[in-house]
Amino acid sequence: MSSKSSLTIRISGIVQGVGFRPFIYRAATKSGVKGYVRNMGGSEVEVRIEGEVGQISNFLKLLFLEKPPPAKLEKVVIEESQFNGFDSFTILPSGKDKKLYSMIPPDIAVCDSCIEEVYDPSDRHYMYAFNSCAWCGPRFSMMRDVPYDRQNTSMYDFPLCNECRREYEDPSNIRRFHAQGISCPKCGPSLWLEDSEGKRIYVEDPILEVARLIDSGAIIALKGLGGYHIACLATDDSVIRKLRERKKRPYKPFALMALDLDTVERYLELNDIGRMVLTSPERPILLLPKRENSRLSDLIAPGLDTIGVMLPYTPLHHMILNETEDKILIMTSGNEHNKPMCTSVECARKRLSKIVDYFLHHNREIVNRVDDSVVRFTAGRLTMLRRGRGYAPAWIRLPSELDRPVIAFGAELQTAGAVAFSDKVILTQFIGDTDELENLEFLERMISFFSNVYQVSPSEAILVADMHPQYATRVLAERWSENYGSDLVLVQHHHAHIISVMAEAKLPPDSKVMGIAVDGLGYGEDGTFWGGEVLLSSYSSYRRIGSLRAQPMPGGDLATRYPVRMLIGILSTFMSDPEVIETLGKLNLMDKLPRGPKEVEISLLQARKRSPLISSAGRVLDAISALLGLCYERTYEGEPAMRLEAAASKGRLIDGLEAPIVSKDGIKIVDTSRLVESMLEISGEIEDLAYTSTYLLGFSLGKIAVESSSSHDIEFIAVSGGAAVNSILIRGIEDAVGTEGLDIRLNYKVPPGDGGIALGQVAYLLE
Repeated sequence: MSSKSSLTIRISGIVQGVGFRPFIYRAATKSGVKGYVRNMGGSEVEVRIEGEVGQISNFLKLLFLEKPPPAKLEKVVIEESQFNGFDSFTILPSGKDKKLYSMIPPDIAVCDSCIEEVYDPSDRHYMYAFNSCAWCGPRFSMMRDVPYDRQNTSMYDFPLCNECRREYEDPSNIRRFHAQGISCPKCGPSLWLEDSEGKRIYVEDPILEVARLIDSGAIIALKGLGGYHIACLATDDSVIRKLRERKKRPYKPFALMALDLDTVERYLELNDIGRMVLTSPERPILLLPKRENSRLSDLIAPGLDTIGVMLPYTPLHHMILNETEDKILIMTSGNEHNKPMCTSVECARKRLSKIVDYFLHHNREIVNRVDDSVVRFTAGRLTMLRRGRGYAPAWIRLPSELDRPVIAFGAELQTAGAVAFSDKVILTQFIGDTDELENLEFLERMISFFSNVYQVSPSEAILVADMHPQYATRVLAERWSENYGSDLVLVQHHHAHIISVMAEAKLPPDSKVMGIAVDGLGYGEDGTFWGGEVLLSSYSSYRRIGSLRAQPMPGGDLATRYPVRMLIGILSTFMSDPEVIETLGKLNLMDKLPRGPKEVEISLLQARKRSPLISSAGRVLDAISALLGLCYERTYEGEPAMRLEAAASKGRLIDGLEAPIVSKDGIKIVDTSRLVESMLEISGEIEDLAYTSTYLLGFSLGKIAVESSSSHDIEFIAVSGGAAVNSILIRGIEDAVGTEGLDIRLNYKVPPGDGGIALGQVAYLLE
């Protein structure tokens, strides 16, 4: 009786684009098994092995113990197969069959080994800006199709030279054997320098020249991995002021890039968890407090107490930073005001020429735009603000399988979409604001891309969109529904926020949570706008338990842009018109609207007669920000609330303020009018008033949630929405829950803001 066996192994996870097939080849050679390995069309890997029982056992041990660092094995299916009598082990060309599905590999930050080669004069990759290996480098950003083979990426435009070919075919070369994205100065992409008019500048070393130009005060557009960056000094007020004027970006914070952790710690406060985040393969932007007496300009993040910083994730960025004097630079998205980030040379020349002094281009196509990911700490928890490079498009697993595939179109601002099948949700990378046509088109393109890759037919899928009738994403979903004959489901905005937390926690379909949704605006089923809600939620239904008081929103969207309008709306609920005007005069707010006192009168008239009503936490925080003199115009998403949190971080809890809870029509209401009124009744430091008012909003919502939880069998309190990143608001909720034994959960895999809505929209269909 033969002791030989034959197995077919199918592996899903992150197993393409991470040196997995070469690893399998080495493991097979080491253990003595015969057969083959190949990529498959679902981004999975198929392995066929034959050999003695002991050889196969050794192979399986190696499979799990010695896989490449970036690889993730999510599912391994092992089946006995007919003995074929292979005489060797080979890497076969990729197949197109799809039996298991795997993740498309996200872009991976440059590894230490590649950086060492870049600075080693004896290495043939010396000073090569595009050095990569099986363990690092661009993946998703240069993929045109699956499986992850060179011909399906923009590296197909760069055939391997003889030396790279030898490394590619050498099984003993752990980092480059069958590594699809490798190249060298002889065969890979190249750099060139231009001035703002597109005239080529011939220099021996473009990187050295760029560093010299930056040190002299120039503003440079760099073509990077997922799009263009704009780079300049972070320590020179005049340079940053010039960038703000050119970019029409008066206050929105700029991100920084620092050479290494030592550089970060010279300028910003960093703990051990922050070090791990910054050096992770994802290399996100991390918001950190600025050190006192730091040389960083105050113009980087005006009015805020944190600055976003990342470490270089390509050799190109590393080399530029290494040659500059400061070793830390502004490295912000290369885009025109309100437009998406440029990914092509043509776009950069057209849109950035009036912003920058010089361009550093390269000739590798960026197939998929991928913005830098952004994370922060919220009440000690790591929270995602923007999910892009390094994280997308890794999927998120649901607690159970969907009956049918789902395509989710997300929300409106700072959004992402999703394609889902079985128990997997593939969120697109960060898309942006879809009231901008180019971003809406980008969303549609990425949804189409993932639908094609994962064979999700729109005609057979359920389409899901936000309930808001005027969202561009809903209009797009309605068009798809009509074109493909698909069922369209509409999901209430805040319910989607809450069940995104449930999905992350993998709660089974029959679970319930008490949810607190705090954000700027969402369409409510009663026709008003919501944004500060307590919802008893299952996946498929919810009941509104509590809410912030619905307040007049004079001028609609104008009250979002000009927080003084929102303050007027709240003041009008407990003051006469003369009292409102007198109060605004005392606060020096009469001239803080574009048309001054006349606009105050118009806003008051609108508040009394024809304003939409909104129960939004974000709008209340905006109004308080204006009341305290912190922000009078929102020039970027979340600005008034962010300035308020920055001021509050220096404050303390004081007596005299109150946010009482009253009952109305069976719903518990937090009286935000009384909160604002009580702020006017006491004198106190701005920081203390900022802290206490924000804390009380969270505390009162938390109190409603915990008191309502006692009569329901709930798993935990879920908190989500754009304002759920506010540490002080969360602290108030935590203190309200206190010792009741209830756990508080926040999003951590997706942004709590609208970038995570698509996950909740998919989870709505769990049964």
